[in-house]
This record gives sequence, C-alpha cells and structure tokens, in this order.
Amino acid sequence: MSIFRLSKVADITFDRTFQKYWLARFSSSLCLGTLSVCVSWQIYDISRNPLHLGLVGLTQFIPLILLVVVTGYCADNFNRKVIFSFCLLLEALLTFLFVIINVTDNANILILFIILLFIGIVRAFFSPAAAAFLPNIVSKKDLPDAVALSAVAWQSGTIFGPVFGGLLYGVSVFAGYLFTSIGLLIGSILVFSIPYIYKPKLKKTISFDNLTGGFSYVWKKKILLGVISLDLFAVLMAGAVALMPVYARDILDTGPLTLGLLRSSPGVGAIIVAAGLSFYSIQKAGKIMLYAVALFGLSTIFYGLSTNVALSIILLCFVGGFDMLSVYIRDIIIQLGTEDSMRGRVNAVNMMFVGASNELGDFRAGLMASGIGALPAVVFGGVGAMGIAAAWGFVFPDLLKINKLDKKDKSDDFK
Repeated sequence: MSIFRLSKVADITFDRTFQKYWLARFSSSLCLGTLSVCVSWQIYDISRNPLHLGLVGLTQFIPLILLVVVTGYCADNFNRKVIFSFCLLLEALLTFLFVIINVTDNANILILFIILLFIGIVRAFFSPAAAAFLPNIVSKKDLPDAVALSAVAWQSGTIFGPVFGGLLYGVSVFAGYLFTSIGLLIGSILVFSIPYIYKPKLKKTISFDNLTGGFSYVWKKKILLGVISLDLFAVLMAGAVALMPVYARDILDTGPLTLGLLRSSPGVGAIIVAAGLSFYSIQKAGKIMLYAVALFGLSTIFYGLSTNVALSIILLCFVGGFDMLSVYIRDIIIQLGTEDSMRGRVNAVNMMFVGASNELGDFRAGLMASGIGALPAVVFGGVGAMGIAAAWGFVFPDLLKINKLDKKDKSDDFK
C-alpha cells in the first residue's frame, strides 16, 4: 500500500459532502437491517410458515421489476438528490405505520405485507437515484475509493442493524420499527443538506426507447451484461437470508438476538473486505470476481450444514466477505463503464437484477424449504452458485480479461 493511495483515501474521507452521503447510506442500511429482522421474525411468529419468509422479499421485489423503466428514467432526468432524500422520508413514514398497527394491536400478515409492498415501491425509486448520485459528488479518480467506502457504510449498517433489530424486538415489538423510522428520517435530512447544484437537462421526449434505454445499453455492452447477470443468477441460487429465522428457531434452537447476530455476520465479513479494498488495488479483477462468487457458494454450503451457532456465524462472515469482493468489482465496472447520461437507467437495471437475485433467491429458498427442508435448500443453492461462477467464465470470456480497476477512467474501456 502506498502513502499516495492512503492520502487519496484520507482526502475523500474528510470531504464534508461525501461524509453526508456516507452517513445517509449507513443510516439507510442500518434501518433496513433492523426492519428486516423485526418484520421477518414477527411474520414467522404469526404464521410459522417458511414460505411467508420468502414472500417478504418477493413482495418488495415486484415493484422493482414493474417500475424499473420508470425509476431509471426519473434518476436520469430529474434531481437525483431530491429523489434520494424524498424516498428516505417516505420510507420513514411507511415504517411508522408498523409502530401504529403494533401499538393498536392490529398487526396481521396481510397488513404487514401491504406496508412492505409500498416500501418496495419507494425503494424502487431510491436505489437507482442513490447509486447514480455518487459519481455526481466525487471525481472519477476518487470513484473506486468512494465505492469502497460507500460499501463500508452499507455493510456497517448490515452488521449493526440486525443486532439492533433482534435486541429491540426482544424489548418490544414496535421498538425496532420506531428506531427504523427515526433513522430513515435522519438519513433524509442528511441527503437534503448535501451541497449539490442540480443542472436541469434537456429532457428527451418520453418514448419506449428512452424508457428502456438501460436494457439496450447493457445488452450491447457485454461486460456490463456479464457482471450484472452474474449477481442475478449466483445469489438467486445461493440466497439463504430468508431462512435465517428457521435456522435460528428450529435448527440452532435460539431466539431473535441470535437471529440478529446471524443476519449481521455477512456484514462483518463484508466490511473487513471493503475496508481492505479501500487501501489496495486489485490485479486480475475479472478472475478474482468469479473466484469470489465460487467461494461465496462454497461458504454457503458449509453454513447450510452447520448446527453450531459460533460456526454458523463464522461461515456467514466468509459468505459476506466473498460476496463483498465480487460486488465491489462489479459496482466499479458498472459505474466506470457507463456514461453519466445513462447511469440512472443502467443502475435501475442493475438494481432490478440485484433485487431479483435477493428477493427471488429468498423466495426460491423459502419454497424449497417448505418442500424438502431448510438444510437441503441452502446446500442446493451453494452448489448452484459455484456452477454459475464456472459457467460465466465460459459465457462471458471478456470478464477474465479485466485487470486493474483504478486505472480505468473512461467508460470506453469497458465495452
């Protein structure tokens, strides 16, 4: 690690604009982690049906896929900062509804899923705007470090959020929801305070081609298609987050606090890797990305076979670490390989694929678990992720040619 690179990281770390962005991302992630534990545990408490846990993710994914062309168009043609901030505010208000229905003792499966559906609609607009906003407030030379540090913020939230969710749910059903609502409100204020001058663009006529431009752009750039689709199929196979309440309650015989620790463990591994990536340049990035996906699948297999709490936590740390390594490489390729005028739509496509991998992966796991049991469902997914990593090396051979990331400062380098 060079002193020069360390000074670059220090420069962006002490930038006030980036600090506000970082804190807002951390707050959003922290609250999302808290909410996920609270709502999944409450739903499983009410129904004891693992299929419902899979439906939690599916409910939030449906708006993402239905609105993908609209959300991407909005992120490219309207003020990304305003969309970012307003979405956090709406999420805060929607989460407060969880507080109200629990205080008034009106919580039931249907109402919980309806609120989750509306949160999913808001997050469909939030994700592409938040991702596309980062390159607008940092320079291209600082972007790789900004992506890594932003990942640290997100993963820090995924570490502490589930723990807070488990602790607060143990104290009171609505305490975690109240914490989440306040945290999202703070995040909205932070984003709104970022000093950013929006330069209105000459808006193109709304047409089918403009709305679906993100899909055609990704399809033409095979590198982008390869890295975006890799995440979709790998996590679709290996998604096991939805089954953590089943593991915590039925396999490990523990309570909501242990569930919080299990949910946090991938974040611990991810933040360690993300912190290291802030200071070191990656060589042979394409190959490392595929190796990381394969090891992500292998770690998932061993986690599925574990019946010990401590071992499960350690294995989930490895799951998160290898996932972070592949996501870091993928995100930089997407940001540097996309023109700014297309970033919103391309990020919307990316978020749709990420959402599909996470939410449909959870649904796949919940559906399989309801039929053959949680353990076979998780192991099957891990094997599938390893197969996907191997297959993508053949289907997209150009991925193997990607070397360094920090020297790529033009979108033309990723064709």
